[in-house]
Amino acid sequence: MIVVTGGTGNIGRELVGELDARGAEFRVLVRDPARVAYIGRGELIVGDLDDPATLASAFDGADTLFLLVPGIGSEHTVSAVSAARAAGIRHIVQLSSFNAMGDPVPAMGRWHRDRERIVAESGIPVTVLRPGGFMTNALAWAPTIRSGGAVLDPTGPGRYAPIDPADIAAVAAELLTNDGHRGMTYTITGAQTYTVAEQVAAIARTIGRTIEVHETATPQEALLSRYPDGAPPTLAAAIIEGFELMRADTVGFRTDTVRHLLGRTPRTFEEWCTRNINAFRAP
Repeated sequence: MIVVTGGTGNIGRELVGELDARGAEFRVLVRDPARVAYIGRGELIVGDLDDPATLASAFDGADTLFLLVPGIGSEHTVSAVSAARAAGIRHIVQLSSFNAMGDPVPAMGRWHRDRERIVAESGIPVTVLRPGGFMTNALAWAPTIRSGGAVLDPTGPGRYAPIDPADIAAVAAELLTNDGHRGMTYTITGAQTYTVAEQVAAIARTIGRTIEVHETATPQEALLSRYPDGAPPTLAAAIIEGFELMRADTVGFRTDTVRHLLGRTPRTFEEWCTRNINAFRAP
């Protein structure tokens, strides 16, 4: 039995479909059942990582845990690991981030590294999955694009290889349902690198109109556009540092791990745009 946390998010929704297609026995832990669009043959369990008392019944009888926790703290990870140990979970597949692999670790990766440490010290065998930036991050531009505004670009010549959450879910399903991955850490990205301007151009081609891109003068300007009322200082500093690091990487970090694990190339950003075209079209 596999327990899936984060089952209503971009990755969790896709993972439910992947596990169902594989005929896996699984249950999905959610706070709000109304947000669940599809459960297949899975079992829906209402619980909350903020309330450790609700985890015992969710984890009871399970042997594998897909651990995806929100936010920047470690409290959810501590609660989940404690419940997993009590339930006799024998394998954790932990969703982390490629930001955790830096040396030194950037601010955006420190809470991911802390979470990895918590799971590693639990004594439960773990497989760590570190995806790069999600293609779904482009949805942050959707309101501006629908209204005909310009997309702000904080990273200029910086390149990265975004990955489709559907591919993250497919890899996670492989790690959850097949042996041989315990103790491993996998960093996964898309196959193609893009600047922000190139991503916006791909969206523009998909919806059939021009979208302007304005490069920001400072990372702070981009942060203000995302958080007009201000972001928590720790998060703000991490985002600004992330913008600066992305701007400096004009090559773009890539791996071939998706091909290695799934035997196929990752989905392209253009394919993702086509599937999500309605998010960018004006009503």
